[in-house]
Amino acid sequence: MKNKPHVIIFSGYGLNTEDETKAAFESVGATADIIHLNDIIAKPSVLDKAQILVFGGGFSYGDDTGAGKAYGNKVKQHLGKEIEKFLARDTLLLGICNGFQILTSAGILPGALIANDSARYTCRWVDLEVQGNSPWLKGIKTLSVPIAHGEGKYYASPSEFTLLSKVGGVALKYVEGETSKHFDMPANPNGSLENIAGITGYNGRVLGLMPHPERAVRFTQLPHWTFLKEQYVRGGLEIPTEGAGLQIFKNAVNYFT
Repeated sequence: MKNKPHVIIFSGYGLNTEDETKAAFESVGATADIIHLNDIIAKPSVLDKAQILVFGGGFSYGDDTGAGKAYGNKVKQHLGKEIEKFLARDTLLLGICNGFQILTSAGILPGALIANDSARYTCRWVDLEVQGNSPWLKGIKTLSVPIAHGEGKYYASPSEFTLLSKVGGVALKYVEGETSKHFDMPANPNGSLENIAGITGYNGRVLGLMPHPERAVRFTQLPHWTFLKEQYVRGGLEIPTEGAGLQIFKNAVNYFT
């Protein structure tokens, strides 16, 4: 194996999934640092040592000006050139939930995340189907992961969506699958355009998604894991230990090995 890829996870102003994300990356062989946005702005050269950047989930600035907008604007104004320099290398960038909203607000990915059709915060599990190609999603066809958002409805203008479709930028779609079928709820939890749960940019190296793969890295995190456990036991099968979300982090590490 080559040197372990290094991950920088942004923090500050209400982002709150840094520890889960760091643990996921470290469990599959990466090294990771959690660094406050202001510290990166003060010393942007820290990005030169990273192969992977992550904007995680949370409620940056309390979503007071819209989810991810204030944080995204700060990133764009103070680190826009540095992130473009980072992406000019063969690197990876991930935005999870609020991080996805930050990526669109900063102009790194097209479109926007707006209020759920239900006008309510929604926390549940969903099933996803992979579309297109991305290093983040290599070898994955479907996966079950949780969501936790009030502004997760992906929207793009007709011109943005046409361009996104042409470059294969639709990465993940909500579908009715193995987990969501247990709930009396629609497969699409927020009314997202074309059931879009995630998109990519920069030839798939940048991934933004509303669901939380860092909260689906263990089998016992599944909402119906005890039911599944009984099926495995009665079938004489080995009980899994990993959750579907872990493969996303494995893929990121394997990209550099």
